[in-house]
Amino acid sequence: MRFGYWMPVFGGWLRNIEDEGMTASWEYVRRLTQRSEQTGWDLTLIAELNLNDIKGIDQPALDAWSTAAALAAVTQSIELMVAVRPNFHQPALFAKQAANIDNISNGRLALNVVSSWWADEATQYGLAFDAHDDRYARTSEWLTVVDGLWTEPRFSHDGERYHLKDAICEPKPLAVPRPTVYAGGESEAAKTMIAEQCDAYVMHGDSVEAIGGKISDMKRRRDATERGPMQFGMAAYAIVRDSEPEARAEQARITAMPATPPKGFDNFEQWLSGTQMERDIKLRDYSVSNRGLMPDLVGTPAQVRQKIEAYEAAGLDLLLLQMSPQAEEMDRFAETIIAPIKK
Repeated sequence: MRFGYWMPVFGGWLRNIEDEGMTASWEYVRRLTQRSEQTGWDLTLIAELNLNDIKGIDQPALDAWSTAAALAAVTQSIELMVAVRPNFHQPALFAKQAANIDNISNGRLALNVVSSWWADEATQYGLAFDAHDDRYARTSEWLTVVDGLWTEPRFSHDGERYHLKDAICEPKPLAVPRPTVYAGGESEAAKTMIAEQCDAYVMHGDSVEAIGGKISDMKRRRDATERGPMQFGMAAYAIVRDSEPEARAEQARITAMPATPPKGFDNFEQWLSGTQMERDIKLRDYSVSNRGLMPDLVGTPAQVRQKIEAYEAAGLDLLLLQMSPQAEEMDRFAETIIAPIKK
């Protein structure tokens, strides 16, 4: 099992808690990432949203790609998985930019390709926003262009959305055959695209049984493409305490709904309408993003390690964790969970 964490680009992950003791600032994420390398973390996911989906749209949110470039220069070993939304990036220019960041990091860049769900954000920034299945058609063509530029000396493409003639992208990424491409999605359009064009499937938090079923389904889809094995990751929120009652008390604290939902809940209906969820999600579950509490990684170190072992047995390779306050909780998790598992 590899252990990754969500970079707190929004100043936290809890919609019910206004101040989590961490700021959406370069200084905080730099210290956090450098510390995480020392304590055994494998990967960080840097989300890409121009508006703050957690604390309210008027609150600060760090830019993903300039943050990734800066982190590439001040870290040594951690994988930098950076989210990218194809409707926000011209693919040829993006391929050049990302290849340069990969070289700065000495081959540690990975992509998390996200087919956008937030129509209001796109409208505010004057950017294209496609209907659901059209988003995956765009993503598929976008990936074809990026992959071609990364792997061919000159690349031409005459598609529905993008047109290139003898384009050159040098230097190429150092990662071979290319930076790892992660993606998630629960619709048929998403799963088909991911099985055919991506390297890893990332899922929202869910039960061991549900995750095992999704992994089996994606393996069958992947086998039909003859592209080789995939990696499998899952988002989760972790709470580790000396006793289970302490952990459950913290879970109750962070999910307690105030009489008036905070600003971070304003986008709930739009998020649901912009996705195709396989299972119902309640407003209370939304207090932690990405269905993070559904895996129930809550309890003592021994209990949490046992749950992680069950996910690993189901075929999961990577956990992408959120916690709060992040620096302190990541240190606790590294000491009590990561170190014993990797021993």
